[in-house]
Amino acid sequence: MREFVYYSKNAVTAGNLIGADLKKAGRMDIVCNFIVSAFFVSNAMRDDVRLHLIFDGGPNAPRHLVLESNEDMPISKKNIAGLIKRMLYKARDEEGLREIVPGCFIEKKGFEKVLKELDAEGADVLVLEGKGTDVRELKLKGNEVFVIGDHEGFAPGMRKFLKRIDKVSVGPRVLFASQVVTILHNEVDRNV
Repeated sequence: MREFVYYSKNAVTAGNLIGADLKKAGRMDIVCNFIVSAFFVSNAMRDDVRLHLIFDGGPNAPRHLVLESNEDMPISKKNIAGLIKRMLYKARDEEGLREIVPGCFIEKKGFEKVLKELDAEGADVLVLEGKGTDVRELKLKGNEVFVIGDHEGFAPGMRKFLKRIDKVSVGPRVLFASQVVTILHNEVDRNV
């Protein structure tokens, strides 16, 4: 299973704040583009992806959403924002993943705790950063969890925590998060 963590400092954490203009919901438009790139290929959906979304925007931060590809997952390119809205509406203020629809879970849990748990499970957690080791120099094993920040990156208070995590880069240019996940998929496709 390929795993990605997408962190958004401003993505809203209440369903009623997601309207027609996704930019006003803490750049939920970027989140939706990332989801499309993480799960979809031409005329198909990847069947080996787990995506952790961590939203730190108001009013109920933090929220940890988990989307897992499976044949019953009710996700399409058209209804991604609606799915997130529904998940946020049904969220509770407690830890412990709660399945909202098949393959879609939510809980109240923050960034550091999610990454520490993934590390404790034996995953090789890697943070995307421009000055990191080029992904093409790594021997990918298939147990990597790639951590990607939104267009604003990680909150300043997270830098100390992130210093302990290995950094990886996909190339010399700064790219959109949705482009980064596509490149990472391609590298894993070629190596695992």
